[in-house]
Amino acid sequence: MKRQCELHRRSVLRSVTGSLLLPSLVSVAGSSSLRGSDSVLTAPPGDSGDTEKHPVQRFVAIANLLGFQQKHWFPEQTGREYEQTRLLEPLVSQRDRFTIYRGLDHGLKGGHFAVHTFLSGVLHHEAKNRKDRNVTLDQHLAETIGGDTRYPSIAVGSEGGIHGGCQLSWTRSGVRVPPITEPEALFNQLFINDPAETLNRRTLNSNLQTSILDSVMEEAGDLAKRVNQEDRSKLDEYFSSVRDVERKIQLRKRWADQPKPDSPLQKPVNRNTVEDLPVLYELIAIALQTKSTRIATLEIGGSFLPQNLGIDKSYHSLSHHGNDEATVETLVKLETYQIEQFSKFLGRLASMKDGERSLLDTTAVIFGSGMGNGSSHTNSDLPIVLAGAGYQTGDYRVSPARGINKVPLCNLYVDIAQRAGLSQDQFGVSTGVYS
Repeated sequence: MKRQCELHRRSVLRSVTGSLLLPSLVSVAGSSSLRGSDSVLTAPPGDSGDTEKHPVQRFVAIANLLGFQQKHWFPEQTGREYEQTRLLEPLVSQRDRFTIYRGLDHGLKGGHFAVHTFLSGVLHHEAKNRKDRNVTLDQHLAETIGGDTRYPSIAVGSEGGIHGGCQLSWTRSGVRVPPITEPEALFNQLFINDPAETLNRRTLNSNLQTSILDSVMEEAGDLAKRVNQEDRSKLDEYFSSVRDVERKIQLRKRWADQPKPDSPLQKPVNRNTVEDLPVLYELIAIALQTKSTRIATLEIGGSFLPQNLGIDKSYHSLSHHGNDEATVETLVKLETYQIEQFSKFLGRLASMKDGERSLLDTTAVIFGSGMGNGSSHTNSDLPIVLAGAGYQTGDYRVSPARGINKVPLCNLYVDIAQRAGLSQDQFGVSTGVYS
């Protein structure tokens, strides 16, 4: 019977977010009688304050897996008088609502295997011994300004394409946030209320999970006082995972009996990754407007099918263009479509009201890629557009691409966090604040 209870306990915890079994610690091998401490758990902070002091009230990140054609993206002239390049042409109507950056990256190599660092600056396999692992900016912000919404964050993308599913979003525990893959599923999550039977079962599960967490922490609390430095880092990772679980359970309880908002549009039909893109953008905009979430990510992955744009080649093979003019022209067509949809998204946020301001005025929106040059697999000189919430300058800013004056992209992330009301001067691999 005891064995069955233990197995049930493990399965319940895994159903929330992975396994929370105590790690094996050399410095306390054989310990079993442990008492808990509530001090290791903290509730997420509340709202970040008024928009005058903290203009970033929401955050959206959009990225693709394979970058953009740099020679058709970056202008030559800096400042507000920069020329309109081919890939920036779809954004001309939004020109005064964003800032373009050049020279920013994370100083990493790895091609496809480094794209997942776009919002963190840290490779997953090198994150183990870091205090914050490879937490991405969206999840970092979700812990604070996302705390008063039904969904602290929403991740949208695909689970197909190059090297598996989208990997734009990572928690502080070093766990990838799996994306919602289709418009219908996102619509259901935002607007469709669960039947009473499901809600009752979820409440019972939440109560059971809370009880189990209390038991787990009783086993872990005293342990923290008796481990060596090496094992301390293992426990820190463990406590971080526990905090993730606790936050999810608390939110589930808080919103269990709260009805979801009415939908302003009909339930969408899933089509394909190309035709679905504008629908996903619209659903994200509505999710922000209805205060269902304050944080969202959208990654355009390798399963984005050019065939649905009338292009008879795969996205990945096109990216290896070798400077072939015809292939580059085809890629520009594909990338132009992506940028057109982003431009419409900015316009949509600008048309939505948030009090006396527009939703864009209080939302920081970053658009770009963790890939600089898809053909040569470089992760440097990343394409970056930052719109809304204090970044509406109509400016083109260029930083040194190398040398002692090089500016990490994470410096810009520190600036975003500070505008959201967070008191911090470091994030990822930052060396200061972008100014």
